[in-house]
Amino acid sequence: MSKVQSLPGAFPLHENRDFISESEWVIFKLLCRPVDSFVDADAEELSAATGGQVSVERCDTLIRIVQIKSLPGLGSWIARLFGEAGLSEDDVRHLPAAEITGRINSKSGYTLCNDATTRALAALQLQWKGAQSARPC
Repeated sequence: MSKVQSLPGAFPLHENRDFISESEWVIFKLLCRPVDSFVDADAEELSAATGGQVSVERCDTLIRIVQIKSLPGLGSWIARLFGEAGLSEDDVRHLPAAEITGRINSKSGYTLCNDATTRALAALQLQWKGAQSARPC
């Protein structure tokens, strides 16, 4: 579990919210494809499985969201914002937190992620780096 939940004044990075539409949920449910299974999916194959009802671009975004939300301390709400801003899991791990939150704010057209959010994200990035370096070789 992450040591950074929600710092005062920060976007609730750990919060989960629905990120697929009801119609997408029905399509994937009928295909027996739980959303969490998208982590290793291919956008073109996933879109083709839906008969093109969900575009390749949207499938790519959904895949990125699922991959990002797998990072400890991040919920689906912020993962959706990261994914829709074109960020990948690797971007979220390695880009400067200020650049990431800047992209979210630019995409939304207003300040959704403030300085407290940037600091909270930077703290999570440090935790991820620490966890990665603590792994045995």
